[in-house]
Amino acid sequence: MWLPLVGMTALPHLGGFYGGYITRTQVKTWYPTLQKPSWRPPNGAFPIVWTCLYTGMGYGSYLIWKELGGFTEDAVVPLGLYGLQLALNWAWTPLFFGAHKLKWALIEIVLLTGTVGATMVSWYPISRTATWLLAPYLSWLCLACSLNYCIWRDNPEKKEE
Repeated sequence: MWLPLVGMTALPHLGGFYGGYITRTQVKTWYPTLQKPSWRPPNGAFPIVWTCLYTGMGYGSYLIWKELGGFTEDAVVPLGLYGLQLALNWAWTPLFFGAHKLKWALIEIVLLTGTVGATMVSWYPISRTATWLLAPYLSWLCLACSLNYCIWRDNPEKKEE
């Protein structure tokens, strides 16, 4: 049964590829114009970190799926929360880099972070390994929330007249 393993591990990367497509031009044009905190990670760290995080969360979802016997009634909440957080994850980049909506991106990433926490709570009784695979992701999201907040705070939106 290697197909579900590969498919579920690869799935999160689809949104990552799309996000990378949106980010590629913006990180060279719009993003450098923003005021950012001195502690932000270098731009080159993001694709490396996200590759690791997407792989870990995808593999964790496979472990949950396998432990629960597939897409069963017992899997509705843990895999439903996982799907919700994945959709929220994929939505952040178009909000921040695509639409330049810093406040909406901040609200969205706070919701995402809470959803990842809820996903971890729902996964813990099923697979501690899967839960721990989300821990670096939750940590990174805390950093990302702080970074998004600082960028929003330090770059007020211009009022349209």
